Amino acid sequence: MTNRARDWLTQAERDLKLASDSQRSGYHEWACFAAHQVAEKAVKALHLRLGQEVWGHVIVDLLTALPGTTSIPSNLKEEASYLDNLYIPSRYPNGHAAGAPFEHYTRLQSDQAITYASEILEFVRSQMA
Repeated sequence: MTNRARDWLTQAERDLKLASDSQRSGYHEWACFAAHQVAEKAVKALHLRLGQEVWGHVIVDLLTALPGTTSIPSNLKEEASYLDNLYIPSRYPNGHAAGAPFEHYTRLQSDQAITYASEILEFVRSQMA
C-alpha cells in the first residue's frame, strides 16, 4: 500500500495558503475553518508517515494518538484546542446563538488560527524531515 503522508502534508500546506487568501479577502470564518484543516491534515500526515491510520477531526485527539516516542511541544495541544473550537461554528449558522458565522469572526480570530495552524504544520514538517 502506498504511503500517502506527503499528499496529506502538501494539501495542508495548500490549505494554509487558502486560509491566508480568505483572510485577505475578509472571509475570516473561512480562514478559521481552513486553519483547522491545515492542522488536521498535517497531523494526519504525520500519523501516516509513522505507519498509523487515524480518523476524526479533533486535532487534540489526533495529537494525543501519536506514538509516545513523539515529543509534542506543550503549547501545541492548547493551540489545537483553539482550532478544534472553530471546526463547526465557523461554517454553520446554528453554531452560534444568533447570526451567521461571518458575523462572529474577525481578523483577530483568523490571525490566531493561522498562527496556530502554522505552528502545528511546522511541528509536523520537523517530525517528517
